[in-house]
Amino acid sequence: MPRPDVRRGFEAAADLYERSRPDYPEEAVDLLVRLLGLRAGRTLLDLGAGTGKLSRLAAARGARVVAVEPAAGMIRQAGGPGILAVRALAEALPFRRHAFDAVCAASAFHWFDGRRALGEAHRVLHHGGRLALLWNVRDDDVPWVAALSAVVNRHEGDWPRYRSGAWRAAFDASRDLFRPIEETHFHHAHELSPDGVVERVASVSFIAGLPAEARAPILDEVRALLARHPDTAGRDALALPYRTDVFAWERVG
Repeated sequence: MPRPDVRRGFEAAADLYERSRPDYPEEAVDLLVRLLGLRAGRTLLDLGAGTGKLSRLAAARGARVVAVEPAAGMIRQAGGPGILAVRALAEALPFRRHAFDAVCAASAFHWFDGRRALGEAHRVLHHGGRLALLWNVRDDDVPWVAALSAVVNRHEGDWPRYRSGAWRAAFDASRDLFRPIEETHFHHAHELSPDGVVERVASVSFIAGLPAEARAPILDEVRALLARHPDTAGRDALALPYRTDVFAWERVG
């Protein structure tokens, strides 16, 4: 369940999040469609849907999508054709048992109380239904991106991060609920201006949640990095590289 400061960060960053965060690559969406059996007549529950980036891609493939997100600023942007946006928590879903054919969470599960969220996902899934998790993560194998991440990571404190791997503990404790069936990785890039990269950093929840006077020096440091690094200096457009990690489990029990 997101902490109050997490929610404040996402509320503050909703517009930045939509503008500066990448979509998910077509290959990852193709895999999701295959793994979850997404097609006309099937209903997908998208947990922690944010501004609806994955919800829209799934709905475009024909599935009905229920997008669940606790941050009001984000859920207001998550609707669209084939999407029902619901403000709710992954740990306390307002749906009946076996209501969904599939469940997913995109760049979100590390924010959840994992064990409770898995219990709820298990409850609302059909027998034999599947759960998929996706994350877009900056590719720190690229030197300028590693330098950018170093700026960001200095400010993470004790906020949950995907990269810590702590989210996996919930699955280790839930082997009676879900069994793993897939882990795949894709590479792609998001074209941004230098100002767009600054906005991307500003959209990070624990940076967005800072007071303006604390946030401004961090963003100035990012601008300085982009202005001096040989791979970014003087460029009007930057390809910010990402790795998309896809995991899938099948409901058991």
